[in-house]
Amino acid sequence: MKTYTCDAVVVGAGPAGSMAAKFCAKGGMDVILLEKKAEIGAPLRCAEGVSKSWLDEVGIKPEPAWIRGDMKGAIIKSTKGTTYQLDESKAGNEVGYVLERHLFDKALARDAAKAGAKIMMRTSCTGVIIEDGKLVGIKAKSMGEEIEIRAKVVVAADGYESQVARWAGMDTTLKLNDIDSCIQYRMCNLDVAPDYCEFIIGSCAPGGYIWIFPKGEGIANVGIGVMGTKCTGKADAKYYLDKWIAEDPRFKDAQILEIMGGFVSTLPGLDETTADNLVLVGDAARVIDPITGGGICHACRTGMYAGELLAELNKTGDFSKKALQPYEKRWRDRMEDKLFRNWMAKEKLATLDDDTIDEIIKLIKTSEITNVTVYNLLKAIKEKYPKVVEGFEDLI
Repeated sequence: MKTYTCDAVVVGAGPAGSMAAKFCAKGGMDVILLEKKAEIGAPLRCAEGVSKSWLDEVGIKPEPAWIRGDMKGAIIKSTKGTTYQLDESKAGNEVGYVLERHLFDKALARDAAKAGAKIMMRTSCTGVIIEDGKLVGIKAKSMGEEIEIRAKVVVAADGYESQVARWAGMDTTLKLNDIDSCIQYRMCNLDVAPDYCEFIIGSCAPGGYIWIFPKGEGIANVGIGVMGTKCTGKADAKYYLDKWIAEDPRFKDAQILEIMGGFVSTLPGLDETTADNLVLVGDAARVIDPITGGGICHACRTGMYAGELLAELNKTGDFSKKALQPYEKRWRDRMEDKLFRNWMAKEKLATLDDDTIDEIIKLIKTSEITNVTVYNLLKAIKEKYPKVVEGFEDLI
């Protein structure tokens, strides 16, 4: 069996994996970055919307090649028809881009390669190598050939499925109410606002929401996320999305160009994201916003945090769980309170009826909020509907 050796092996070339590989390599590490598919970033499994606020933080410069739409704002709707439109003057950098996600992912992988990481395509991790109780690498199949990659540290960037962590003995299980079932159509011939993302909340998407992310020329990503516990009988995500599309006159001439589906975790991070010689980043670490289901910015941050620390630890060769604790602290200090607050809000939102949701949107519409964020929206809701934020008032 062919054996490779390196300082760090990164499993998964999504945003988290590519960022981890980039910063490991920049710090002088010998890095191998694995991608199981034939093309980085494809097939699409993303709504492709991101805010602008975090790009500078992780050193990503916007490139026209991967920006499909520069949004002016967002529209929030209830199933009762109440609409709240906000633009950049209120939302600031939370307003963002609609991406060509496969080009975005390729750009991040390119940056990792420029930094010195070696990318191995069509290479699937099939297990971990543990010797004398210690994780020393991974098993993989590369272009049909069984191989081993021995490394000082393994970075699990293998997304929602997160097999690497489980194989290494970590508990990454999810409860059904912390999973959203999602389906998205790329559609043409749409009569929707070309520069506003749209979010529809209520019984049309139980425990989640419907989105429209425009991509120009009457094309948009139209999708839905439904809480796992709400998918009962034949009422799955596709049922809810098709029903809503059929009832909206803007879609009378629309046609589907592409269908994608999958699941997303809405848990506010795992209790532990490190073990001896192992680091979990991005979706594998469950650092996905529980309200929006968005995970690109969190993936990039955790990838960068992990890569920077691993490069420092490589000087001593100590990749023990204790040595990796600064990574745990850094991402939790930056994101954990927000993730937990949004998880609590997600849980409460799933219990509200359409009338209450409509009243909340009316409240937000008439409030004096000048900077619209989830935090500030919850503050406004807390004043009139304290039961909605019961149990996590101290985070607001």
